[in-house]
Amino acid sequence: MAHDATDLRLRTKKFALQIIKLYQNLSHSGEAQVIGRQVLRSGTSVGAQYREACRAKSPADFVNMMGGSLKELDETAYWLELLVEGGIVPVLKLADLQKETDELIAIFVSSINTSKRNHPK
Repeated sequence: MAHDATDLRLRTKKFALQIIKLYQNLSHSGEAQVIGRQVLRSGTSVGAQYREACRAKSPADFVNMMGGSLKELDETAYWLELLVEGGIVPVLKLADLQKETDELIAIFVSSINTSKRNHPK
């Protein structure tokens, strides 16, 4: 499934907005707020870093910046897992967000691999 830059810009922004909504709906318990701030930071930075990657000066720069977005997605997946496995948020409430996280990870991995293949060092 091909994704152009505009689609991914919108998709990562929608993802950030979903993360913000999740954070707004978390309980005010200490652990929920600590993990919530972590997921808020990592989940909202994905799109910002992707936009930066779109302005990369070279293929190597693009791969590096996309790697930053991928790192934030991996971290977001981790915090979402902790919210569920820690009994803070029911699994069904996060299923769609976790699925989107996994799909974005797959897209970013594919994009990085394609760029590396098309622009070997």
